[in-house]
Amino acid sequence: MVPGIDGVGRREDGRLVCFVADDELVGPMATRTVIDSRHSVVLPDGADVVKIAAGMNPAMSSWVVLRRRVPIEAGQSVLILGATGNAGQMAVQIAKRLGVGRDQARLAALPWTGADATVALTDDADATAAALAQAASEVDLVIDHLWGRPAGDTIMALLRARADRSRALNWIQIGAIAGPTIELPSVALLSANFRLQGNGQGAVSTRTCLEELPTPVDEIESGGLAFTAKSVPLADVESVWTAPEVRGVRTVLVP
Repeated sequence: MVPGIDGVGRREDGRLVCFVADDELVGPMATRTVIDSRHSVVLPDGADVVKIAAGMNPAMSSWVVLRRRVPIEAGQSVLILGATGNAGQMAVQIAKRLGVGRDQARLAALPWTGADATVALTDDADATAAALAQAASEVDLVIDHLWGRPAGDTIMALLRARADRSRALNWIQIGAIAGPTIELPSVALLSANFRLQGNGQGAVSTRTCLEELPTPVDEIESGGLAFTAKSVPLADVESVWTAPEVRGVRTVLVP
């Protein structure tokens, strides 16, 4: 297996492109790869390829959610569950631009990226759920990067605390950092207007992703979405793959 689902590369004609790999082809974590040119967007000369390659994937997950899966409307609110991760921090910024954790240092910095309020996840699951319910009981949309027990606890806490359970609560599962499954009582679906869905490859078409891709790329290139990226040689992939994660830094492998 060659991993990877997207990337930035230079075509034989010299033009830089940002692309999404086909499911049937090997991944782009390689010196050379094969792409379908219909699934690519030409980048301007001088584009920061490392920054675009680093930000494209985490930005697109929440961008497509808020633009195509559950389009956000003016005045609505969003809860980002797992906001201290790379994708979560990006989601906070994107939600704010489109209208709308455990790491204490990064939680403290989140309002700078656009968050209106933060709740720290602790080992006391009941206390955490209660704090989330108090802070976010009336949100319209949840973008969930955690899944697992935090998701199950938060779903029930939010639904019980809502003033009007008939008002729609859309829950979009993107990641599963806290576990691959949840325990969810049937009452969550029977007694509230609760909509549960996911967002990833297969949930939306490649064409849909490509239609949305140019704007996030422009936001990344212009600095509208803030994050830290670093590049390392592809030849060092073995050591990089097993090295401890540097929190808040996106790593890009380059030939």
